[in-house]
Amino acid sequence: MKTLVNRKNTFSSLFTLLLVMFSFQAQAKDPIYTSFFSNVAVSGYDTVAYFTDNKATKGSSKYVTEYQGAQWQFKNADNLAAFKAEPEKYAPQYGGYCAWAVASNDTASGDPQQWTVEDGKLYLNYNANIQAKWLKDKSNLIEQADNNWPAVIR
Repeated sequence: MKTLVNRKNTFSSLFTLLLVMFSFQAQAKDPIYTSFFSNVAVSGYDTVAYFTDNKATKGSSKYVTEYQGAQWQFKNADNLAAFKAEPEKYAPQYGGYCAWAVASNDTASGDPQQWTVEDGKLYLNYNANIQAKWLKDKSNLIEQADNNWPAVIR
């Protein structure tokens, strides 16, 4: 009898664990990509600097704002003010998720070192290999990603 009770408890525990894991994976993703242990968008990089300095520049915790549930950091007060005035202009497309992944109807983290500004919009890619694929066909991939967004995070 004791063995039967232990088996039921084990089965019940496993079932609960699987249910929790499934429900965790089935949850919608945040509209802005942040790492699992942080709420900082674009890994703390200054999104305005991509446009003004034409390079990836780390932001500072001195110049911070909240936008779409994430914290955004900037290298100076001017970039912070520019972002606050027009966040849609400076925020990366697809919430900072990898643009190539979104074009493939999926999501992946965006690496702030792998970026492109195209037609006044910022796109991030997962890594250098993915960015090379992205750059070969970015016009078509942007069209595909636009069609897939935001359904891929729901």
